[in-house]
Amino acid sequence: MKKITLHIFLIIAGLLTLAPFIWMVSASLMNDGHASVYPPRFFPDEVTFIQFERLFSRLSVSRNLLNSVIVSFLVTFISLIFNSMAGYAFAKYRFAGKDKLFSLLLSSMIIPAQVTMLPLFLMLKSFGFINTYLAIIIPGMANIFGIFLIKQYAMSIPDSIIESARMDGASDFQIYWKIILPLCTPILVTLAIFTFMGTWNDFLWPLIALTDSSMYTLPVALANLMGEHTKDPELMMAGSVITIIPIIIVFLALQKYYIKGIMMGSVKE
Repeated sequence: MKKITLHIFLIIAGLLTLAPFIWMVSASLMNDGHASVYPPRFFPDEVTFIQFERLFSRLSVSRNLLNSVIVSFLVTFISLIFNSMAGYAFAKYRFAGKDKLFSLLLSSMIIPAQVTMLPLFLMLKSFGFINTYLAIIIPGMANIFGIFLIKQYAMSIPDSIIESARMDGASDFQIYWKIILPLCTPILVTLAIFTFMGTWNDFLWPLIALTDSSMYTLPVALANLMGEHTKDPELMMAGSVITIIPIIIVFLALQKYYIKGIMMGSVKE
């Protein structure tokens, strides 16, 4: 009876969690005005893709989608390189002030991101990077959470492997590239998912750093679209579906590594 009760509870909780998502997808496939009725319809009377056609043909969302794809993949790739290098150095190298520097970096995590946006904006403006992809990519090139995550994981790698590679004549970069990165694959994939999702869904910083509508990422473009088409919930839901599909695809493709990284990523010093 306990198992049956638990499974019933989990099924109900799962359905309640999925209900808004199901309605979002259904509303995106409805004709104008069909999503505004009460009680809400969870399934369209007639499936139509006219809302998606309007998004791509009349509202040029394809450009904003391309902007999000470019920025998210570049930020994810570059941040994995920088975070893995820094995390590996903090985990396996000995240098003066390492612990104090790492503690200082960790303490900076308590500073709200909104506090640093103004000085960051002024710095990027002085370099002429505002309203370019670099304005979004540079702030995401490295972050303390990523460095911490990889450092904790890299500490579980035996020092004997690194010493053996050095005795065989491997350089520091060869050890990092051919040994550390393959061994850190689970945590790198986990960090890649976090970074990709964070960059893809980021709204506030692209809104501040980008001034040209042709450079907007998808969340910013959809927010502007919402202001112009508040009476078109079907169109808004179609835009939301386009926003969420890439994240679902990335997560489903990498969930095996993600779960493995979460389970193995916390190691005590």
